[in-house]
Amino acid sequence: MVGQLLLALSILVGLHELGHLVAARMFGMRVEQYFIGFPPKIISFKKGDTEYGLGAIPLGGFVKISGMIDESLDTAQMNLPPQPYEFRAKPAWQRLVVMLGGIFVNIITGIVIFTALMYSLGSTYITNQDAKYGIVALEYGKQIGLKTGDRIVEINGKPFDNMADITSPDVLLGTNSFYTIERPNATGSLERIRIDVPNNMAEKFSSKETAGQFIATISPFDIAEVQLGSEAEKAGLKAGDRITSINGKPTAFFHEVQEAIRANKGKPVTMGLQRGNQSVTIRPTVSMEGTIGFFPNSLLKETHVDYTFGQAISKGTERAFGVIYDNIRGFGKIFKGEVSPSKALSGPVGIAKMFGGVWDWTRFWSLAGLLSMALAFMNALPIPALDGGHATMLIYEMVSGRKPSDKFVEGSQRVGMVILLGLMAFAFLNDIFFK
Repeated sequence: MVGQLLLALSILVGLHELGHLVAARMFGMRVEQYFIGFPPKIISFKKGDTEYGLGAIPLGGFVKISGMIDESLDTAQMNLPPQPYEFRAKPAWQRLVVMLGGIFVNIITGIVIFTALMYSLGSTYITNQDAKYGIVALEYGKQIGLKTGDRIVEINGKPFDNMADITSPDVLLGTNSFYTIERPNATGSLERIRIDVPNNMAEKFSSKETAGQFIATISPFDIAEVQLGSEAEKAGLKAGDRITSINGKPTAFFHEVQEAIRANKGKPVTMGLQRGNQSVTIRPTVSMEGTIGFFPNSLLKETHVDYTFGQAISKGTERAFGVIYDNIRGFGKIFKGEVSPSKALSGPVGIAKMFGGVWDWTRFWSLAGLLSMALAFMNALPIPALDGGHATMLIYEMVSGRKPSDKFVEGSQRVGMVILLGLMAFAFLNDIFFK
């Protein structure tokens, strides 16, 4: 987890700061330092006027541009007359381009990553039509009124194709979202019912554990893999078997097998199997955790779509900017009081958990793309010490024709650093104690 997080941050922060460096050099500004990570310094070397290095705290990075009041709060240079190569000596529009350079590079990086993923992997999903058996209502699904066997046929009054759309950001981060379901009534005919989605539903998806307690797709299955040394292996369960009954009760679907096994924790169960053309009976003992040790293979049909390069660019760009839009909507729910900040916000620990304990390059690049767009969004916020704070003051200067005083800029940087340090502390403590 830590290795993947540090690699992703190093790549994204390095590219972000490179955006500032290239823009500054383009306008003839002197860049004194380019560092990935914060001090204390681990290693560095100097090329031309710039010192390049790595810092020991790998949660960010920085470039130090001559004649600029930044997070280092090194203002000694500001007491001397401006030099032609300094940030402060350049026109406001050039300084604005420099400040937005890192954000621009993070946006381009996110688009490139998502485009590459779309082009190389395409999209694989289960259609609503192929999920013909309906859904399994888990804890949070039951709380909003869903029942096992329901078929969700519309989202916000519109038909949909991809089953993943049921828990898309449009639903979880939207306002007054609802599902239209088909459910058999007392006479056996299908009845259409509206199920409203609470506006704070996004809270339930703030961790893998709670997100996995909403719904699942009812699925016939066979055995994909049996764990070595497990009760299933000892009893003779094999890959390719289909479990047809437990203790004499028919089990056609995975959720039925799960329920039957969990109802017999610590007890032996009689399990009927279909193995090719043979009917086999085994008798495994269920663990106290309610498992016997196998991985299922869904037999629902999956639909795969490949994209041309042009389509991948369109889909990748849409996905990238969707991350920014989702962040805006997420913060909107926090400010409205519909979602708790402690549930919605994650720091480095929470992000590391998202990468998981196994190195998966598809998941790594997917999260790297998401983080790149999130970094662009966060850096664009008009908070002093962030790029957006600098950009706000530069826009004010361009509109009003008056440049904020060095004293004001220095003071705002101090306030911004206090805000950022406070947010970082909250994120760390929230990850450790509340998630």
